[in-house]
Amino acid sequence: MNPLLSRLQPYPFERLRQLFAGVTPAAAYSPISLGMGEPRHPAPQLVKDALIGHLAGLGHYPATAGEPQLRAACAAWLQRRYGLALDPGSQLLPVNGSREALFAFAQTVIDPSQGPPFVVCPNPFYQIYEGAALLAGARPYYACSDPARNFAVDWDAVPANVWQRTQLLFLCSPGNPTGAVMPLAEWQKLLALSERHGFVIASDECYSEIYAHDPPPLGGLQAAAASGRGDFKNLIAFTSLSKRSNVPGLRSGFVAGDAALIKSFLLYRTYHGSAMGPSVQAASIAAWGDEQHVQENRARYREKFARVTPLLARVMQVALPDAGFYLWARVPDAFGLDDTGFAQALLAQYNVTVLPGSYLARAVQGHNPGAGRVRMALVAETEECMQAAERIVQFARSHADRPPSSIST
Repeated sequence: MNPLLSRLQPYPFERLRQLFAGVTPAAAYSPISLGMGEPRHPAPQLVKDALIGHLAGLGHYPATAGEPQLRAACAAWLQRRYGLALDPGSQLLPVNGSREALFAFAQTVIDPSQGPPFVVCPNPFYQIYEGAALLAGARPYYACSDPARNFAVDWDAVPANVWQRTQLLFLCSPGNPTGAVMPLAEWQKLLALSERHGFVIASDECYSEIYAHDPPPLGGLQAAAASGRGDFKNLIAFTSLSKRSNVPGLRSGFVAGDAALIKSFLLYRTYHGSAMGPSVQAASIAAWGDEQHVQENRARYREKFARVTPLLARVMQVALPDAGFYLWARVPDAFGLDDTGFAQALLAQYNVTVLPGSYLARAVQGHNPGAGRVRMALVAETEECMQAAERIVQFARSHADRPPSSIST
């Protein structure tokens, strides 16, 4: 077996399953899950129609690079969304969702032959970044976010000798789980570091179309172009239809940026066997070409956040995120519970599932920046999210003044 597999930590949802193994959910309440970031709004009809209408394509092997029509549709979306003119033949590549692409990209660009390099990622973070780094023979370096600065990552705390040995930087803006959006100045700092040290930037932008207010979140390619780096050297952006169009099961997205990196990534994927099926390509063309369903989707999230956030803010430290569909809430100190204990007790007493923040981060110098927080995914319909929020308020008020030993799980 590959010995690097032993370095992987259990995935957050496996840890959550183990955490809840001895918990009996309150039978008096219907189950509500805010734990998993899986969009549950209806998939657009135009995507369904395109998928069903192109089933004849199942009789053919697809090209790894995708059909020209799909690449053109993705490039047209980049033009409309960010004002960028990319060559769809050399600067863009369809992928089977951003998750598999983020993992595979690390295997493409990491060279561990001179000793393990660093892969820098935010902390808290999407666990694929860590797994991709470890299985590529690299060492993850965790750059912690700062709650005092709206959870902006403290890139200045990364030592110079780490940047010198860094080959890949994972970014996530809007962030998971914090919802923080990187401003242009932060992008320019990281682009300058990339230019100085030669590392590649992988910009995970799968939440870019779910935002609370205008203007839309700045994209990595957009920031590079605004900084005079129109060739996008050492920069690749990853995006997906899963959140934008409520089709996580479609497994469709694309990467775009540095043509040299796209060329190498295409070579890797040719052997990896990751071509997108023809019917999925047709459905993806329909999705990238339509904005009405995206606007309607965004409006539904805005309504949920506008109603749920003030309610939860009565009992928890929580604020409207810049973007994304998560609330990153602090467990009240008065409970005497850590984030895992809070999740257990909430499930046991009110049948609501949340994800402990410590599962989404790693301890740095003895401190886990996710500890004491929980991530709530507002992916269900508005009324169900409101029910969950009302139960959390009841839970908080009934336990705030009780001694920790009396809070049953």
